[in-house]
Amino acid sequence: MEHTPSSHRQFVEHLFRHQAGKMIAVLSRIFGIHNLEMVEDVVQEAFLKAMQVWPLNQLPDNPSAWLMQTAKNRAIDIIRRQQNFQQYSIEIARQLQQETETTIGQFFLDNEIADSQLQMIFACCHPSLKPGDQVALTLKTVSGFGTSEIARALFTNEATIQKRLFRAKQFIKENNVQLEIPSGIELAKRLDTVYTVLYLLFNEGYNSQKTDELIREDVCAEAMRLCLLLLDHAAGNQPATYALLSLMCFQASRFESRVDDNNSIILLENQDRTKWNRELIERGYYYLSLSSDGEQVSVYHIESAIAAEHCLSKDFASTNWSRMLDLYDLLLCQKRTPVVMLNRAIVLSRLNRTAEAIGEILAMEEIDDLLENHYIYNAVLGDLYIKNGDMVIARTCLRRAHTLTQSAAEKKLIDSKLLSIDLVSKN
Repeated sequence: MEHTPSSHRQFVEHLFRHQAGKMIAVLSRIFGIHNLEMVEDVVQEAFLKAMQVWPLNQLPDNPSAWLMQTAKNRAIDIIRRQQNFQQYSIEIARQLQQETETTIGQFFLDNEIADSQLQMIFACCHPSLKPGDQVALTLKTVSGFGTSEIARALFTNEATIQKRLFRAKQFIKENNVQLEIPSGIELAKRLDTVYTVLYLLFNEGYNSQKTDELIREDVCAEAMRLCLLLLDHAAGNQPATYALLSLMCFQASRFESRVDDNNSIILLENQDRTKWNRELIERGYYYLSLSSDGEQVSVYHIESAIAAEHCLSKDFASTNWSRMLDLYDLLLCQKRTPVVMLNRAIVLSRLNRTAEAIGEILAMEEIDDLLENHYIYNAVLGDLYIKNGDMVIARTCLRRAHTLTQSAAEKKLIDSKLLSIDLVSKN
């Protein structure tokens, strides 16, 4: 492959998604998470250097290792210049009195990088932080999300996300938060937030809001990697972790069937199920089976069971919609969110209860200005009104959905639906 300046930039952006979180975690373990802004500057410097150097030379044999080494060298340089070890992490302050390069180097070993990332995830999910701040900080520092991506994932705006990030960083700095993995009751509380973050991360990849792609497989793969990282540690080896990973496997199995060669969305009812990845489906069943230990049924158990129902059906027509409705009723008891309610309405429609589904959506107390101005709300209503024969209202909803999505694939799908409405109206 010929590497042009443009392709170099895309490659570096791809690496940023995969490597920035690891680099931030390791450097935060060295300097202390209270120095997070300085750490982020060091990571940015490494990627900027890559953007400047790589187009002029051949790409390094191991670009990820090159970035890590650049960050490591910069960390050593900062420490040697300042020589004020007490301002760094408690874990290494005493060690730095000895040999700087040896001490720093040990934190860049693969097993230590994994440990650092896990500690970073739990630190970002500190119980004294507001839930929204926890999620935003984790997506920013662990997974390299930009503020606009986080805003879309959390159904809010960039200004709100910037405030959350500032507030979270200030709290960490002022309260001397340490990188560590909690235990006991604290662990259980913290895990709930970690699950939420990984769930949001996967969903951002699975339903990408980038204008030119519906699925960002690298983001989904990152969420699955972090979930496996969690499972590999005793603290995260829990039934709910297995259930969440099971859900991710079932959803990821459909990647190849969701978009055609023209980047047009293929709806579930029209997907070629022979393209579904059987290996991932089997893994999904395997992890779902492992999640059955214990007495608690989490939202991830239920959502994984819903995804499994689709995989069990040989085709769309044979889907057990009554079983689906039971599962959504169960999910709604634990997770009464607008998205769950919208999905349940779709299932009602599949059971020939479309008017009832529309009525339930319009009666949702959870509807507010933000949701009414979100793509998915208007798209679902548009589909239901089509099925109910209300083409005028359907057209209004779909046109609104068209203006609210940035995804080219979603816009094309809405265009096809609007064209179908026009054809029906003419006849």
